[in-house]
Amino acid sequence: MDLESFLRHHRISAPRHEHPAVMTCEESDRLVPPLPGAKSKNLFLRDKKGLRHLLVSVPPARAVDLNALGAALGAGRLGFASPERLQKHLAITPGSVSLLALMNDQASAVEFVIDRTLWEAAAILAHPLTNTATMVLAHADLERFLAATGHAPRVIDVPGATAAAGADSADGSGSARS
Repeated sequence: MDLESFLRHHRISAPRHEHPAVMTCEESDRLVPPLPGAKSKNLFLRDKKGLRHLLVSVPPARAVDLNALGAALGAGRLGFASPERLQKHLAITPGSVSLLALMNDQASAVEFVIDRTLWEAAAILAHPLTNTATMVLAHADLERFLAATGHAPRVIDVPGATAAAGADSADGSGSARS
């Protein structure tokens, strides 16, 4: 089932807005028109052994401290998952990482972590499995979507990186981030 059919089937409203392809948060700021909702940056991560996979949604300005996040989630050391893992678990490619890809995780192999700031927003913006459009999901629709996919959100204050975090931080650029 494609995304729009899935949303209709579950009575989830998510108006779609087309725009040029965007690969980074900076491009999104320039090319996506102003929309009513909180923008997000999405990181597809895995633990050191590759046994746990996480989709982490944070505000775009947040540089995530991966070591502190791993400790907070009891996941140990975290790193970016490969494009192959992204395709295997969420059926998307780098640049299109989105919480909406959770509909493709029928095995429930991916944990969904969302920053409290985004969770408390009235609406959130998300790519519809492509980086050439953005959908607006009201909070109630986000909850309905997650329930329909079988993913319980882990709502936390995602730790931000400090200057000392250096290479173990995620700033919104890279192959498995969007």
